[in-house]
Amino acid sequence: MAITPGGSLNSTPLPQKQTLSTNYIDFTAEATAGWAQQYLPDLMEKEAEVFGNRTIAGFLSQVGAEEAMTSDQVIWSEQGRLHLSYNATTHGSNETFDVGNDIDGQTAGANHGIRVNDTVIMTSATKTARAIVTTVSGATVTVATYDGVDLQTAIGGSTAIVVLVYGSEYKKGDNGRSGANTPKFQTYKNKPIILKDKYEISGSDASAIGWVEVSGEQGQNGYMWYLKAEGDTRARFADYLEMSMLESVDATIASGSTGVDNFLGTDNEGLWGTQGLFAAIEARGNITSGVTGVNWATDLAEFDAILAEFDKQGSIEENMMFVNRSTSLAIDDMLAGINGGYAGGASFGVFENDADMALNLGFSGFRRGSYDFYKSDFKYLNDKGTRGGLLDTVNAIRGVIIPAGVSSVYDQQLGKNLKRPFLHVRYRSSQTDDRRMKTWVTGSVGAVTSDLDAMEVHYLSERCLITQGANNFMLMK
Repeated sequence: MAITPGGSLNSTPLPQKQTLSTNYIDFTAEATAGWAQQYLPDLMEKEAEVFGNRTIAGFLSQVGAEEAMTSDQVIWSEQGRLHLSYNATTHGSNETFDVGNDIDGQTAGANHGIRVNDTVIMTSATKTARAIVTTVSGATVTVATYDGVDLQTAIGGSTAIVVLVYGSEYKKGDNGRSGANTPKFQTYKNKPIILKDKYEISGSDASAIGWVEVSGEQGQNGYMWYLKAEGDTRARFADYLEMSMLESVDATIASGSTGVDNFLGTDNEGLWGTQGLFAAIEARGNITSGVTGVNWATDLAEFDAILAEFDKQGSIEENMMFVNRSTSLAIDDMLAGINGGYAGGASFGVFENDADMALNLGFSGFRRGSYDFYKSDFKYLNDKGTRGGLLDTVNAIRGVIIPAGVSSVYDQQLGKNLKRPFLHVRYRSSQTDDRRMKTWVTGSVGAVTSDLDAMEVHYLSERCLITQGANNFMLMK
């Protein structure tokens, strides 16, 4: 079934730079078209709010926090895995294998943590063997299987394997370990970007009264049109602050931006970009996608795959899902289909239904395995004026799963471990200048700062998003 918008659908143009004649009432028009007639029309002065709350801000305030910073970049470190697990390749003629990368794909080689007398599980695609390490020479490890079967037979020939250290064993009277393992951590960084906007109105227009009673998301009301315009500009800028934290990407030399360098390169005045939430998850997190043309959240098997991936990561119990409309309905239908009486009628959502009760056909959350998922609509992904109106369906984002709670990280600036939300915004601030959401007025309207016969309202912010523990996030595509 297709939905066709009506021919007279409200299509008021987007904000424009110039002032048009259509913004004013024509008192000289013909009687059939204007106000040059003896009959007074019935005016409805109040501006109709046909799009509801038009802002999309609020997502980050629900799942994160804001903190001040005084530097050009933020550096933080995240714990590495506790246990030793590696990708390796067996040799063709002896009981040895070569360590390649660790289980997360990071280069290990000769710097692996496997030591003599470690007991290991070695698995190929179809076989499993247990052995004890006899010698270690750089990236090459020699083992002896516990059942006496040679490694090639036990594993299934020369092949790629995964090796897991699960303990150690020593003979009576043996010396202790010959070496120790040092914990490793991963360091990440991000830098703030500067966002600006401006609203301007002449002194004459600021003192003119309109015939439309304005209203807006910033609480403005009255008959002064500049109140409407300034409030909308402020609301749009507040949305830009959040959208930038979601959509921004790091710049590269090849991007073509003037003066671009990767982070703090030779040109510290360049346009570096910053890593937003979606880019951080794509680079360091998880991505789930369904069959082409089919929403991924169609059955529990898809969620079970998500749980299996979360089990490999931080296993954080509570997670928040922010999804678009189609994904939200698909999840509702999936949960409804589990209901035993679904085939015979809609009995889910509200217990003891009767004819006078509203039937609840939606779900706000559910528990699967040891995980709790709380579902919420993400307006940014639905609104036609934001991501809901973009054309690319291949790379479309249907939602994001974000862990609830806090993470423990080492802060390079403070020099100690801190507990913070997995998501938080860092903004530039000092005793001299707070750039979280800075606004100031110039011109000769109101407080006189210059001889310009106008009021200019300036907006500025300098901020970046810190996505900690991105391995616990899931991007839905």
